[in-house]
Amino acid sequence: MNTTTTAIAVLGNGRVGGNLAAALTRAGHQVTVADRTPGAAADAARTARIVINATPGAGSLERLTALREELRDTILVDVSNATTDGPDGLPADLLYPGSSLAEQLQQALPDTHVVKTLNTMLYPVMTAPAMLTQAPEAFLSGEDPQAKQTVRALLTDLGWQPEWITDLGGIRTARATEAAILFVPHVIRSSGFTPFAVSIAR
Repeated sequence: MNTTTTAIAVLGNGRVGGNLAAALTRAGHQVTVADRTPGAAADAARTARIVINATPGAGSLERLTALREELRDTILVDVSNATTDGPDGLPADLLYPGSSLAEQLQQALPDTHVVKTLNTMLYPVMTAPAMLTQAPEAFLSGEDPQAKQTVRALLTDLGWQPEWITDLGGIRTARATEAAILFVPHVIRSSGFTPFAVSIAR
C-alpha cells in the first residue's frame, strides 16, 4: 500500500481503464477517470501528476495530441497498443510499423514524459500479477529516468514485485513490447482469454 497519495487521471473507462482506476484507488491514490464526454479528458489531465492512457490505441495519438497543454510536465503512462482489428475483433497489424505508439506520443508531446508499460499482458494481470502461476514481467520504456522511477513505484502499488519490472531503456524500446501484441490474438485463439503475460525466462 502506497503511503503517498498521487493525483492520477485515467483516460479511458473500458476494461483496462476501469481496472487500473479501481486498483489505484484501492492503493490510496486520488484517481479521476475521464470518459468520452467533451472536455472530460482535458479536465482530468489538467490536475493530474500522472496520466494513464487507456484509450484504444488506434485513436490515442489524435486524442492525446489535443491535450498538449494539459499534459505539459506530466508523466504519461501509455498502456495501449495501436493496431488494426481482425475480422474477429482481435489485434491484427501494427499501426506504426518501424515505430511505436509510445514514440509517436513522445514526438507529438515533447514536454510530456512518456513511459510505456503494462502492454504485454491481458488486462487482469496489470493489477493482479500474482494471479499467474509463473512470475510475469512488466517492461518500462521511456527517456526520463525519474519518470520511470515514479512509474516503477506505481507498479509496486499494483502488486508488482521489484524483480518483475525490467527497464528496457529509451522510448524506442517500446517498439519491441508493442510488437509483442502480435502474439496475443494467436494465444487467445489457441487458449481462450485465460490471463497471461509476455515474460523473459532467465
